[in-house]
Amino acid sequence: MRGGAGQGGQGRQRPDSAPLLQATGVTKLFGSFKANDGIDLAIRPGEIHALLGENGAGKSTLVKILYGSLQPTEGAIAWKGQTVTIASPSAARKLGIGMVFQHFSLFEALTVVENIALALSDRKSRAALAREIEQISAEYGLPLNPNSVIADLSVGERQRVEIVRCLLQSPELIIMDEPTSVLTPQEADDLFVTLDKLTERGCAVLYISHRLEEVKRICHHATILRHGKVVAECDPQKETAARLATMMVGAEVRSLSADIPAPQNSKTRLAVRDLSMPQPHPFAVALDSISFEVKAGEVMAIAGIAGNGQGELFDALSGERPAADAGAVTIDGKACGALGVTARRRLGAAFVPEERLGHGAVPRMKLSDNVLLTRHATGDGLQSGGVIHPDAARQLAERISRAFDVRKGTPDPEAGSLSGGNLQKFVVGREIDRQPGVLVVSQPTWGVDAGAAAIIRQALIDLARSGSAILVISQDLDEVLEIADHVAVISKGHLSPSRPTAGLTREEIGLLMGGVGEPTTSGRGAVHAH
Repeated sequence: MRGGAGQGGQGRQRPDSAPLLQATGVTKLFGSFKANDGIDLAIRPGEIHALLGENGAGKSTLVKILYGSLQPTEGAIAWKGQTVTIASPSAARKLGIGMVFQHFSLFEALTVVENIALALSDRKSRAALAREIEQISAEYGLPLNPNSVIADLSVGERQRVEIVRCLLQSPELIIMDEPTSVLTPQEADDLFVTLDKLTERGCAVLYISHRLEEVKRICHHATILRHGKVVAECDPQKETAARLATMMVGAEVRSLSADIPAPQNSKTRLAVRDLSMPQPHPFAVALDSISFEVKAGEVMAIAGIAGNGQGELFDALSGERPAADAGAVTIDGKACGALGVTARRRLGAAFVPEERLGHGAVPRMKLSDNVLLTRHATGDGLQSGGVIHPDAARQLAERISRAFDVRKGTPDPEAGSLSGGNLQKFVVGREIDRQPGVLVVSQPTWGVDAGAAAIIRQALIDLARSGSAILVISQDLDEVLEIADHVAVISKGHLSPSRPTAGLTREEIGLLMGGVGEPTTSGRGAVHAH
């Protein structure tokens, strides 16, 4: 690490060692709203320090201040005992602070190697940098093609770019925002090994995650925010996950209720038969004879490592990329493989893409306008005779916000002004509110806190038990095991036979995701959810 961090064989530092970074009384005002309110935070060398809190608690604002993207209204920041002004992310990187973002800071028109080159102060040839990227990404189990264009990459692959770019800058403090959200259990284990090596050298990690079991496993200290204030500090290894969640939200997080079992011998609502599609571009994945069905009343999950065809499958199911064979996809018995998105919505289907900003919602449009984007043609009274009814759209947006506890500063804000978890609740709620017969949702709780995840997951279960067919595409294996009745694994565009979730472990699914164990299915046989 930079500056000889961890020299002298000290390894992991004692809890009473001098802070590497210390924030004192940090306050950030947006108008009259206090996003951060007098926050004190000390991060020590060799420490993995968890920053916990529900969406909207002030975590993102705080880390933007520490990384130089925002300036505090009040308070001070010290780096190695010296008060500093972190005027920009570039200044943060020069100090030795790196960050892996949840929402990516990447130029979509550029390649992986070009994006990483922009963040490095030492100019290397593109070929030399590409070799270094390949070496680092292979070492950390984060495979990347340096010449891939960012626009062609899945969310998971973009996360890998962020991690590798940060590691190439040799930081002394790494801020990590949901780094395992797109990893299998085995890949997460590899990342934890890497973090352990970094902390042994004296590197500190500020770790933001909603996966409380992994926080308990790897973090030495936790600072918990609520409503912009520090409400608790603890050793997470001495707390239960339930206790950590309670400290985050200020109340007990409800357990999911799935008391009503999935019905037996119910009708098929979504069927996919021998769906094969070529690569839409050279860096994409071809779909090979994918077959499955989802029946009324059940939740089926498709698990897989990012970049194995999930995005291509979602596009084929939603109609964003119609298939040549109309019978490849049927909704309630109606062949719709060749139809577009709006036509499939009119058949009673709804769709939630994995990328909420830009795909699921337009950031600069109000919530009421975003409602119109997916529900203008579904008989919700939002338009008639080509005339839009804005009052109806605002009322619908408010109904969704109340039902899904979407927290916002104004009655009808722009989508981009919401925290990630609140926007996710709104985007998912917008589709569930329709009571669709078929719902296809990709990464439903990616990057949201325990309370928001519980709301979304319970809503999916309730919708299924009311008679809808739910297909969840997810890389969160805890989520898969918690809500799905059956699970299949996608790998390199092939889909494995589905299996009942009861009795499956995270490790078994993770091995299938990595291509180990039960062979994937291709060919002409249908793969049923039963």
